[in-house]
Amino acid sequence: MTEALIDSRMAAPDICVTRPLIERNAAETPDKVYAVFPDGTEWTYRELREQVRRTAAGLEKLGVKQGDHVVSWLPNGQDALRVWFAINYLGAVYVPINTSYKGGILAHVVANSDASLIIAHAGLAPRLADIDRARLDTVVILGGKLDTCADLTVHDADVLAPADAEPSPPPREIMPWDTQSIIYTSGTTGPSKGVLSSYLHAYMTGAAYSNLPGEDGNDLISADDRYLLSLPMFHVGGTLPADIMLAMGGSISIVDAFNTATFWKTIKDTQVTFAILLGVMAQFLAKQDPVPEEQDNPLRTVMLVPFDFDPTEFRARFGVQTITLFNMTEISCPLISPINPTLLHSAGRPRDGVECRVVDENDCEVPVGTVGELIIRADCPWTMNHGYYKNAEATARAWRNGWFHTGDGFRKDADGNFYFVDRMKDAIRRRGENISSFEVETEVLAHPAIQECAAIAVKSDVSEDEVMIVVAAAAGKTIDPTELITFLIPRMPHFMVPRYVRIVDRLPRTPTEKVQKVNLREEGVTGDTWDRDKAGIRVRREKLSG
Repeated sequence: MTEALIDSRMAAPDICVTRPLIERNAAETPDKVYAVFPDGTEWTYRELREQVRRTAAGLEKLGVKQGDHVVSWLPNGQDALRVWFAINYLGAVYVPINTSYKGGILAHVVANSDASLIIAHAGLAPRLADIDRARLDTVVILGGKLDTCADLTVHDADVLAPADAEPSPPPREIMPWDTQSIIYTSGTTGPSKGVLSSYLHAYMTGAAYSNLPGEDGNDLISADDRYLLSLPMFHVGGTLPADIMLAMGGSISIVDAFNTATFWKTIKDTQVTFAILLGVMAQFLAKQDPVPEEQDNPLRTVMLVPFDFDPTEFRARFGVQTITLFNMTEISCPLISPINPTLLHSAGRPRDGVECRVVDENDCEVPVGTVGELIIRADCPWTMNHGYYKNAEATARAWRNGWFHTGDGFRKDADGNFYFVDRMKDAIRRRGENISSFEVETEVLAHPAIQECAAIAVKSDVSEDEVMIVVAAAAGKTIDPTELITFLIPRMPHFMVPRYVRIVDRLPRTPTEKVQKVNLREEGVTGDTWDRDKAGIRVRREKLSG
């Protein structure tokens, strides 16, 4: 659906608002399957409505009202889906947080969220005991049992399944411009920021490419498709499939995470037709020995992001069409390629309804072929983020001069194609996660032997970035890299733990005492840099039981 058509119908909530969409689909196609899960469970639209309404009634009994912020701290699955939709069914704001968060990072997002209620997995909730919980006073435990949790009021799963309760209608109609979610994205020079997304913004992120023509001339996605949801539901990549397929009356297959070994079996068993592959996922599949399911399956379209390898053999081997685009949590897929793109590293061209420019530090457009910052604006209001929660300074900086500033370096060719070059902001991208160098440095500096620290991105030998820290010792102290990593592992999400440690006498600084990270990036991995991989120290994502 184009921006112009959305604009003409903005007052109609059934375009994109969760509550009327659930009611509409349950009435029109009650027996159609909306969600399938790894254990074979299927939720029709009728079952989805029952699950969501029951959960919403439980939340309402706990005091959740329209406009309240509710934190969801759950891995992908049935609980995460019903809790998310139930929060929005009441007109409350869904605040998902990364299941790897702990310590200071967890404390920051909990405090920033202004939530008093958190729904948490039993394997995660004990981490709340170690932080300042701000306004948080109640926790609902799912996925296991937990009798106590710090000084919070604890409820078990039964509280979200009342047998005799019906959720009340919201005091006012939920509208497309109301806030649907606050999703935390990496900070750059400061803590992670909560992106405010309206229902219309969330919808447009998927609708931006859904009606593009595929190889057969039909829309790229329709109500007949099943979209694989394999990215975490605390990121926009995980919420996007659920949002757009609910709006279209289609279906999703939800798995815990991407798994190379089981990918094709999942595709076949759950009848997936559309999938997103980020970073090295596609190359992992291409390097895998052939398996029977890779040919005999319904997968039709694969979105490759970024477009950093020639997919000709990939398309031929797996019998799929491909597409690429550029997106961030804050925007709604402004750059999209044609089907089966051939311009390597290109993110495509601006879609209908958006303007994109490549500019210098004064927002003046740079010449063709010159690298600058990508800035964006949309024709239709509410189809991009409406700020960072409780961060007016960051909001004003990002939205200056009426354009959203991505902080990413791009160049444009003479034909109007846009190419991602590098991040202009001080962030690190590793295994699909955005990492704040500020947050890495904060945890490293907590070690008593560290006087100075700079966290930088260095290119991985596989794809995206690796985390490197350059550190200087405090007076009279020595730094043992192995001991430092051991110190950091319980304090950081697994994806943040540095791979490389370089020890220097003093960090290079400008005359105004700013660390010259550009010099450190240019030097990269030096001969005296310690490598965690070579030291045999592996850091894995924590598994949740229950």
